[in-house]
Amino acid sequence: MVALARRSRDAARALAKLDTATKNRLLLAMADNLEKSAGPIKAANARDLAAAAGLSPAMLDRLTLTEKRIAEMAGSIRAVAALPDPVGQTIREWTRPNGLRIQKVRVPIGVILIIYESRPNVTVDAGVLCFKTGNAVILRGGSEAIHSNLALAAALNVSGLPADAITVVPTTDRAALDELLKLDELIQLCIPRGGEGLIRAVAEKSRIPVIKHYKGVCHVYVDRDADLDMAEKIVLNAKCQRPGVCNAIETLLVDAPLAGTFLPRIETALRARGVEIRRDADWTTEYLDLIIGLRVVNGVDEAIDHITRYGSAHSDAIVTRNRATAEKFLREVDSSSVFWNASTRLADGGQYGFGAEIGISTDKLHARGPMGLEELTSYKFVVVGNGQLRE
Repeated sequence: MVALARRSRDAARALAKLDTATKNRLLLAMADNLEKSAGPIKAANARDLAAAAGLSPAMLDRLTLTEKRIAEMAGSIRAVAALPDPVGQTIREWTRPNGLRIQKVRVPIGVILIIYESRPNVTVDAGVLCFKTGNAVILRGGSEAIHSNLALAAALNVSGLPADAITVVPTTDRAALDELLKLDELIQLCIPRGGEGLIRAVAEKSRIPVIKHYKGVCHVYVDRDADLDMAEKIVLNAKCQRPGVCNAIETLLVDAPLAGTFLPRIETALRARGVEIRRDADWTTEYLDLIIGLRVVNGVDEAIDHITRYGSAHSDAIVTRNRATAEKFLREVDSSSVFWNASTRLADGGQYGFGAEIGISTDKLHARGPMGLEELTSYKFVVVGNGQLRE
């Protein structure tokens, strides 16, 4: 693992020298090669699926690679190639009274370790986003997807790509991951993607800075001034469209004046879609299933208090026609994404126009919310003088 990380460090130095045109040309070659390699990729995926006894239907769905999903991954690579390159962008520049010119310029982070479970598409998303931003990436997927991940990484390693720019850890031994997490002198950032247990285990063991979100306990609050047709559609989408993901809601908060009107209506609609409703819920639980906690609250202040106490700072929404109420909610709910009259399922890098995302952060330092290209850069100060000295 030390040798692997050293090779990645050398690759990061080579990547930092590539210009935007070269990176985009290589990204387009990756997309083409991914589509050409669909046969070997599906064969590798079949090996993983054959060994996947005991996985839930949702996990099997995440693991499965079809022709359509491979084509979608290739499309996401082309979308990343079309995005502006943040590396080298000037964030800010100014001149001091003594004539010193200062620029704050975006630069790559270096070597990034991505740890994830069951989703081989992360191999592609993480690989291309890190490459576009000049970062070398070490990918450590779950044992259930090892053959798929190796096949996808092989398709990304096109001619002209610096050696070891995109590396899949070739072993599923957990000791290898434990060793990587000690290498803070060679790896600059760790991003775990998966369940709360995985993220907590990584954060506890890592000497490397970790960007994380432990869970997605997301809420929709339906205010007394809501358009009830809109509210029903938003709640059903936020809970039912894909209940096993982190931006699906786990709790519905309904304003007390709606208890006799909207409440029976939404309960009927949820149950019709197979949702179990829990009035006396553990409000901190992330169900990732067709289960929802439901609470009647007395106005927006009580809704905000509930979210502040029990939420996970991921994504929370208000449905209302009252601008003042909405602005209070948006201002006072301290989550990485807050929504007014929209579903929390939209908290996603692709939906935000990032092309793809490396993950969603509920931290406040460095990056927050869906992480795209800009969040995979740091910055440095470029200072130009003409002989200035400190007095």
